[in-house]
Amino acid sequence: MTGPSAAPVTVVGAGPYGLATAAHLSARGVPVRILGEPMDSWRTRMPVGMFLKSTPRASTISDPTGAFSLDRFRAAEGRVSGGDQHPVPLDEFVRYGLWFNEQCVPEVERTAVRRIDTWGDQFRISLESGEEFTSDSVVLATGLSPYAHVPPNLAALAGDGLVSHPADHADLGRFAGQRVAVVGAGQSALESAALLREAGAVPTIVARTDQLLFGTPPTTDLPADEPWTVRVVKPPSPLGPGWSLRAFSGIPAAYRYLPVDVRAHLLRTVLGPAGAWWLRARVQGRVDVLTGRSVRSAQRASSGARLVLADRSGGTEVLDADHVLAATGYRVDVDRIGLLAPGLRGMVRRTGTAPRLSAGFESSVPGLYFTGLSAAATFGPLLRFVCGTGFAAGRISSAVAARR
Repeated sequence: MTGPSAAPVTVVGAGPYGLATAAHLSARGVPVRILGEPMDSWRTRMPVGMFLKSTPRASTISDPTGAFSLDRFRAAEGRVSGGDQHPVPLDEFVRYGLWFNEQCVPEVERTAVRRIDTWGDQFRISLESGEEFTSDSVVLATGLSPYAHVPPNLAALAGDGLVSHPADHADLGRFAGQRVAVVGAGQSALESAALLREAGAVPTIVARTDQLLFGTPPTTDLPADEPWTVRVVKPPSPLGPGWSLRAFSGIPAAYRYLPVDVRAHLLRTVLGPAGAWWLRARVQGRVDVLTGRSVRSAQRASSGARLVLADRSGGTEVLDADHVLAATGYRVDVDRIGLLAPGLRGMVRRTGTAPRLSAGFESSVPGLYFTGLSAAATFGPLLRFVCGTGFAAGRISSAVAARR
């Protein structure tokens, strides 16, 4: 074990939120170790051919100077930046994240964390390499990985490998020639269905909603080019047009003062379930859709998986598939963060199953911070998107610097 000041601050995770946090901490002169494979989840847990739902101007990873934006990366590659009418491809965003890593946070240590535990009033970090060290503060930027949600009514298929989550696949081409039931109606479900069809699979969307929803195509590349009458009625924001979305993205600090049940409701309903505007042409009329259905039961059948679906009137029907893709989102649950020692997990106070955080993203355990999706229950839907990195990294770096 190294000395008590071996790492004043440790950031666990090197995706957009981890990289942004480390960049902001370094700018404040706070010594930091950042651990993880840069952009790992984006490279290994997102399907080839995917596009970001957020627009280019809302897909920049925050740095303290604002000099390392997606636009600047595109210029460095010799390309002209696109506007709202041009979604960001996954492979481009991964390249951008790796470029940001090289330019702003070259000190990333490409090693995995095995366990985080308490050590007096500090934390003990154990790495897969066998190294152990102590840290005064820890920022968890572990992204979506621990939280992939497969509903209990599909659990009977798990043991036979007949159900999976989109986060389990970097390439949906493995399902070519197979019948795939895609459960869900949000961006992940609709884009997965489109990618499956384009890869030669035969997808069927199963959705509880009465109809699939898609965003409205932008009429200009820049919001400033919209008529002023449109901008007054639906002002632009990183999350999309509208006064409510502008509030969620403009004053996320106020979100934590809403009643807990209101916050939970808004987090479920704002921006979902729906697909991006550019998905409509790839789904409607091209993919079979069963709306107004819920999965009553699921079991193994001779041909793969058999789902019994119930409609709103109480009627049932059977859907057979070779595989079921549960595009049912992510649910933050502190108990699913396996790298936290059980005793440390038990010390974290919750709002539901998510960590209860201070204005500076600090949990009830002094020195333990959560960012990204883990913080969305406290600060709202902004923390589900890359455009939230500025708010989160700014708040965390300020709080950590003040604590030191």
